[in-house]
Amino acid sequence: MRVITCLFTEHNLWLVLLAAAMCVIGSFATLRLGRRAAASEATPERLGWQFLTAVCAGSSIWTTHFIAMLGYQPGVPVSFDAALTVISMIIAIAGTGIGILLSTAPLGRLANPLGGAVFGLAIAAMHFTGMFAYRVDGLVSWDQAYITASIILSVTLTALAFMGVKRWTTGAMSYAPAGILVLAIVALHFTGMAAFEVTPLAGIEHGADSAAFRAMALSIAVAGLVIVGTGMSSYLIDTRVRESSDERLRHMALHDPLTGLPNRTSFNACLDDWLAEAEDGGVAVIGIDLNRFKEINDVWGHEAGDAVLCTLANRLKGFVGSTHFAARLGGDEFSVVLRTDSRIGLQERVEAIESLFNDPVVFGEYKSATGASLGIAVYPQDGSDRDTLVRNADLAMYKAKVDPLQDVCFYDTGLGEAVRERRALASDLREAIETDQLQLHYQVQTAIGTGDIRGYEALLRWTHPTRGRIGPDDFIPLAEANGLILPLGEWVLRRACEEAMRWSEPHKIAVNLSAVQLTHTGLPQQIHQILMETGLPPARLEIELTETAVIKDRVQSLHIMRQIKALGVSVALDDFGTGYSSLDILRTFPFDKIKLDKSFTEELEHDHRSLAVVRAILALAKSLGIPVLAEGIETVQQLDLLRSEACDEGQGYYLGRPAPMDVVSNPDSTASTVDRDDAVA
Repeated sequence: MRVITCLFTEHNLWLVLLAAAMCVIGSFATLRLGRRAAASEATPERLGWQFLTAVCAGSSIWTTHFIAMLGYQPGVPVSFDAALTVISMIIAIAGTGIGILLSTAPLGRLANPLGGAVFGLAIAAMHFTGMFAYRVDGLVSWDQAYITASIILSVTLTALAFMGVKRWTTGAMSYAPAGILVLAIVALHFTGMAAFEVTPLAGIEHGADSAAFRAMALSIAVAGLVIVGTGMSSYLIDTRVRESSDERLRHMALHDPLTGLPNRTSFNACLDDWLAEAEDGGVAVIGIDLNRFKEINDVWGHEAGDAVLCTLANRLKGFVGSTHFAARLGGDEFSVVLRTDSRIGLQERVEAIESLFNDPVVFGEYKSATGASLGIAVYPQDGSDRDTLVRNADLAMYKAKVDPLQDVCFYDTGLGEAVRERRALASDLREAIETDQLQLHYQVQTAIGTGDIRGYEALLRWTHPTRGRIGPDDFIPLAEANGLILPLGEWVLRRACEEAMRWSEPHKIAVNLSAVQLTHTGLPQQIHQILMETGLPPARLEIELTETAVIKDRVQSLHIMRQIKALGVSVALDDFGTGYSSLDILRTFPFDKIKLDKSFTEELEHDHRSLAVVRAILALAKSLGIPVLAEGIETVQQLDLLRSEACDEGQGYYLGRPAPMDVVSNPDSTASTVDRDDAVA
């Protein structure tokens, strides 16, 4: 009863309400900051938050106490001891700081209740130090029972509040610890005030100046709110920064940093969700792999490669919607998930996606279409779960990549085994290159007028340990599709130069290069290095290029050709007459020889139009001062016709079949050697 009587009869209720408001705000801010300190992992950061929590807690508790003291009306003159008043604030901040430190110390389950108990003792110490600073003109008496009760209430309730901070973290219960802390502060103060009793001295009836005390209380409240507000502002700013950082980290975890497209994690999650919603099917997975990305990186640099990826990603972003989801899975590999109602609708959208990759990409002076290989798998017929669908889409994409006649492939049940077979063969080819299982055969090139040997063309052969002979038409595209063509081409060039150096006569050696090799910026340096290492004179080496290889990237091809010719190596145009811009190529590129495609030679005896074309080509070459070599000569009649038309050189089965080096070194056996493979490496 004494506590209630003291509260309602001996206090200014307006100041009591102000103190209560300060107590509620300070308690809420203290526990919020305390939670933030406990969540900090780095020691300097945690200590900083603990200091800020202690300042907020001590200031708000001291402010609550001082405003309530100003509201106390003992009926006698009142003053304050300045030193003890300041000391009471220091005790509040330091004591609560120790309690907060203990609550986050590695003490197991004891940490929170022990820290809370010390926090409560700090409140009590601050309160009674402040009471000693309260000077009145009267006789003061203390009730020991109320003093003990106030300390017990403070320690018990603050320990409970600190325990609740760890246990009650969500929902309405997360506010309970702040309420308990408010109760602890209020219970301590008013129970402690009930222990304090003043008996006025005789003849002194003067009370406190209420107006002055109200002004002082308001000033203290404002100062306290500024301190607490500073702490809460720091908390809110940090929380917003953390949320923003978390959002950025979440975006980084789910998106590709270069293109901004969703990454593999997002792709997997989306596909799982769409498959869970798809009751009757209608979901398709499209695997996409760029066809010329490595060339772009090698020729124009990684900056151009990144720009191309970003351009293509932006096109995909404009394509996606509620029925499409596009992601970059890594490197030059993309994937799209589609909702589709019919095979026709799916085909239309696949064609639209294909066109996105076939449209030219511009980067500085570079302008080229990358193209892409697309593999499609449809749920549920091509797979009932995510992993199966993705795997089958990859198989279809691989099939499209190795097939020169198509860029889009739909999965079918027989495709998996075929693709696995080609992948196994690609692995064997890689091993064949590394373990020197390959072999070069040579086909003679002769002067048609005299029959003199002018040189030999190197033809790559592969005899598989278990599969037997595998033709170049099979393994060369395989090498290009699996990134093996550069090491394979280097092997052929080096071996051809090495073996040519061992010939008894200094004949020329012709080596065919693929389009991938021609756009490789290090090709001239590689040729020069091989010539230096093998000792072969540059004049004995002839590089053969197809029209297709040259026109893939005209600027880069011309630049590399000039570098090769500067080494003293000659360059021949292979398969002339089969491309669509042959005349322009002859005008632009400095070829040393033209190799007439065998398709014209084969028809010379029976097709007058083929003969007319051959005559025109020979006349054109003569006017340009470029010698012509006719390929595919298999009969004496073909040879006679070419001789009558003044063709310079010839090559074919009639003149000599491809043969190993030991046969080349014995010209008499060349014609008897059987090698029906006519493709070149």
